[in-house]
Amino acid sequence: MIGIVDYDIGNLRSVQKAFQHVGGEAVFVRTPEEIARVDALVLPGVGAFGDCVRCLAKSGMWNDVLAWAKSERPFFGICVGFQMLFESSEEAPGQPGLGVFAGEVRRFSDKHKLKIPQIGWNTVTVRQPGVPLLAEIATGDFFYFVHSYYVAPKDASLVALESDYGDTFTAAIARGNLVATQFHPEKSQRSGLQMVKNFAALSERTAADSKIVTA
Repeated sequence: MIGIVDYDIGNLRSVQKAFQHVGGEAVFVRTPEEIARVDALVLPGVGAFGDCVRCLAKSGMWNDVLAWAKSERPFFGICVGFQMLFESSEEAPGQPGLGVFAGEVRRFSDKHKLKIPQIGWNTVTVRQPGVPLLAEIATGDFFYFVHSYYVAPKDASLVALESDYGDTFTAAIARGNLVATQFHPEKSQRSGLQMVKNFAALSERTAADSKIVTA
């Protein structure tokens, strides 16, 4: 069972439908008790960094999401849900993120005269080949982005996918059973649904392994 964190930010139905499309069972979780009953966790996020942080804290699920992201359990962060895994954002000075990883969220530079936010399709370059959560994702694949800010991790080994919008930026990270993307996989057609399928398969394996351990 995949839990999608519902903390009153955005329309989460499209994320749920993406998992259902690939055969995954996904439900919304709104309390720590509901989080405890799922096998994998998805943290979406749209809008402003500060608003997402405040809403997650208000929901009462902050500590549970933080603990989950630090564990070896399957975790998928999307857009601002990806950015919140880091320490801070230029979009909300003084407002700390979850701080799972060292690094900050920065605004795109105006020096390249590109439209900000970046809205639309862009290609990626694979930096972590062989990662199961990136199975069948290749350099040159297109994903759908909507953002004015990007993550700058201090640990370069986290970077799984990169993209370019004037400057090279981190499009996705991967570490163990955790994956997080700046793009919206649920809106990225074939490539995005492949990542959703990979994560759903990981969730199923985790659930099966848990049953073996407790049997």
